[in-house]
Amino acid sequence: MKIIWSPLSIDRVQEIADYISVDSPNEAIKWVEEIFDFVIQLKAFPFLGPPVQEIKRNNYRELIYGNYRIVYRVDEKQITILTVRHFKQILPLKEIKKDK
Repeated sequence: MKIIWSPLSIDRVQEIADYISVDSPNEAIKWVEEIFDFVIQLKAFPFLGPPVQEIKRNNYRELIYGNYRIVYRVDEKQITILTVRHFKQILPLKEIKKDK
């Protein structure tokens, strides 16, 4: 199974890394490496994360990494990472296309 990071998800990871780097550039680099490594497990277990509560579709799921929600969609041949959000933030559904 192929994993695709959407442009929005890459932007979110960059924003979070920028925020972390204010205090510790090395920790920001480490965090980015670890979140990408964490997501790799979806190749073998695409339905590992629970369904996203805000979306009533089984193929929209999330992983929790520290204080962050990694929201993704499982399709027939790929997993698309849709966004990464702090768990206290509201998940704006307009960011996630539900047409698939």
